[in-house]
Amino acid sequence: MSAPPATDRVRRFLLEEHPIRGQLVQLECSWAALREHASYPAPVRDLLGEATAAAVLLASTLKFDGSLTLQMQGDGAVRLLVAQCTHDFHIRSVAHFDAARVTPDFGSLAGGGLITVTVESVERGAPYQGIVPLAGASLAECIDGYFASSEQLPTRVRLASDAARAGGILVQQLPGIEADAAWERLCGHVASLDAPDLLYAAPDSLVQRTASIDDVRLFAGSSVTFKCRCNRDRVLGVLRSLGEAEVQSVLQEQGKVEVTCDFCHRPYVFDAIDVTQVFGPPSVPAPQGIN
Repeated sequence: MSAPPATDRVRRFLLEEHPIRGQLVQLECSWAALREHASYPAPVRDLLGEATAAAVLLASTLKFDGSLTLQMQGDGAVRLLVAQCTHDFHIRSVAHFDAARVTPDFGSLAGGGLITVTVESVERGAPYQGIVPLAGASLAECIDGYFASSEQLPTRVRLASDAARAGGILVQQLPGIEADAAWERLCGHVASLDAPDLLYAAPDSLVQRTASIDDVRLFAGSSVTFKCRCNRDRVLGVLRSLGEAEVQSVLQEQGKVEVTCDFCHRPYVFDAIDVTQVFGPPSVPAPQGIN
């Protein structure tokens, strides 16, 4: 049997002799597919990649059927960022930003605001939501704050992204266990990881470097794929809701009707034949009588 691909997988690991667990993700094809129809300045692109990796890591710590949504909303250059991961690791993400204000600085991108983590579970019914302020020098620090405030679990997260890959690592102490030397040592190793380590190091090498002298078990994990909920039938439903008069008006003015998904920016184009199939032939005014 061939080995699973190194990228586009989220993988769990455990320290054999200590109450510490971790998750590792490296995204490549799914990260490219997510941005296929979108164009972001590099700082916004990288923040979106980090948020997408963070959503996968957070979802991988849960046992649920549904979706986890990580939302960042503030008064910085990135007004709104949403990254979503389902229980079976389908991802989608989007960012809305003010291009004139974009800089590489996280504080400038995020500004003052909130991070909201929402878990919608089929079994639970009502969604669970945790909200923390955007207080940190990086998105990873904000996620650490989320776990400390909302989950009361000692957690360390490192995130990275570039034009080719997005990824990160999360380590966590099991509930009810006091911090010990192994935890402090592990946190130090995680802090020392840089972007090339997180994005391009082989997973077994990266995990072993993180665990250092401790025995560690790395599991095969689950594949991660990009999947937006939009499709042509859903967009046709949007056109029907707009009404025939408005759609025909756009068609006559522009020669086509184009609708772009707010999430993945994929364009859907409809011509006169498509519109006729939705609403039927346009009505023709009855001729006026001759006086």
